[in-house]
Formats: sequence, C-alpha cells, structure tokens
Amino acid sequence: QVQLVESGGGLVQPGGSLRLSCKAYGFISDRHLGWFRQAPGKEREAVSSISFSGSTYYADSVKGRFTISRDNAKNTLYLQMNSLKPEDTAVYYCNDARALANLWGQGTQVTVSS
Repeated sequence: QVQLVESGGGLVQPGGSLRLSCKAYGFISDRHLGWFRQAPGKEREAVSSISFSGSTYYADSVKGRFTISRDNAKNTLYLQMNSLKPEDTAVYYCNDARALANLWGQGTQVTVSS
C-alpha cells in the first residue's frame, strides 16, 4: 500500500515561487503520478502529471509556469511553481494520475497574496 505525503506549501507574494514535494512510502517507480489542487468553493482539478518514463502534462492555467519532476530513487515527486498568481491559491495534493480514492493525503496549502 502506497502512502503519499505532501509538503512545501506556504504563503507567497504574487510573482513568487514555491517547490512542492510529495514523498511516497511504497513503490511508485512504475506509476503515472500527478498533482491536483482544490481552491475554496471549487472542485479538485488536475494540475500536472508525469509518467514513469518522464512524459509530462500541464493544465493550460499553469503551462509555462509550473514544472513537474520525479526522483524515483528518492520516491519523491516535485512541483516547481514560478510566477505564482492569486488564482493559484489552493490545497495541493499528489496522487496517482488516475486520482485513486485511497491515495489522497492531507495536501499542502499554497496561498498567493500580497
């Protein structure tokens, strides 16, 4: 059974950067992994994903600003977020790219505000 723990969130000013990490306890090297986010009053949405071979996907809203990466040796998934905007404010979660119900963790809060 895989457990995912997100970290790295915080309060940042517009235009700033944050790097999120997702530590996996369990085997993830063959999984297609993703980052998701949920803003207050909105449904959870997919932000980015990366396959076991390194192919990536980005939502249009973050393309060119966010970069997803993974280190299989460390069982860790990352999301580098640059040029942050207030509309990026949300709780960010990592999961299998299929958004498996049994893998949701607590998430990490990202707040973009001046």
